Amino acid sequence: MITESVKQLIIKSRIVSFSTWKGLHSEGVISIFQKADDEGRYLTDDDLEEIKTLSPQTSSSVERAKLLRENAALIVQQAREQVLATYPNITETDGELYPPERAEACWRDFWHFLRCITFGIAGNSQEFTSSEGMANMRLLYQELRVPLGAMICGLENLKISSLQFFNPNEQELIIPYFDHLINQLKQWTMDN
Repeated sequence: MITESVKQLIIKSRIVSFSTWKGLHSEGVISIFQKADDEGRYLTDDDLEEIKTLSPQTSSSVERAKLLRENAALIVQQAREQVLATYPNITETDGELYPPERAEACWRDFWHFLRCITFGIAGNSQEFTSSEGMANMRLLYQELRVPLGAMICGLENLKISSLQFFNPNEQELIIPYFDHLINQLKQWTMDN
C-alpha cells in the first residue's frame, strides 16, 4: 500500500528542471519541453521539428535525442537485462525488487531516466536536473527502499546501450548527459 507521504514524494520527484534554460532557449522552446515533461512522455516528432524550427542550432542534438527515443524500448530492455545479470536474485522472493510490481516500477524509472536525458540532449543542457526534484526522489527511494546500486547499474547500462547507436564523436557529445544523472544518484550513496 502506498502511503500519503509516498504519493506526495512521487508528485515532487521531478527529475528535470527547465528553470536554468531561460538564457539558452525561448519561452516557446521551453514550453515544448515542459509540456512533454508534464505529460511524462518523450518529445514527439512534431515537438522535435518545432524545436529545430525555433532553435536551429539544436538540430543535430535534436536528432540524437530522436534516435534515443526511437530505440528507448531496446535500450531499457538491455539495461534491465544487465541489472538482472549483475543482481541475479533481485527479483526473487525476498529480493530487493520483489514482488514483480516493484521491479516494474524500477524498469519504468529507467524509461523515465532515458526520457529526461533525451530532454537534456535535445536542449543542449547538461545540467538538466532539478535539485529539489532529485532531493525528493532520493527521499522517495529511501522510503521505498529502492536498491540504489541496481538503479545506478541500470543508468550506467542505459548509457552503454545508448552509445551503440552513435559514432565515437557523437558518443563523446552525449556521454556527459548520462554521467550527470549517474553522478546525481552516486552522490546519494556518498551522502549516506
